Amino acid sequence: MDLSSFRSSVAAAAPPAGLGLPLQALWWDAKGDWAKAHGCAQDEKTPTGAAVHAYLHRVEGDLSNAGYWYNRAGRPAETGPLAVEWEQLAAELLET
Repeated sequence: MDLSSFRSSVAAAAPPAGLGLPLQALWWDAKGDWAKAHGCAQDEKTPTGAAVHAYLHRVEGDLSNAGYWYNRAGRPAETGPLAVEWEQLAAELLET
């Protein structure tokens, strides 16, 4: 799946089968369901899951919590537009 088809899949009622939890989290975030997105991110214990978790706390506006998760992910805290971070994370996850 590429970024364009992932973005288009958000029109469906549920995420495409076979997506890992970090991509499911981004999918639910794109649907506007922060709680489901956060639940997926919390269940993923990898650095990539922590990066998505950090992004979601930025969306929420909890920058100190986001900073904690960026640290867990081994990444610097993002400060740019949320839409750009979402796209970068989705592209990164779809490549792996």
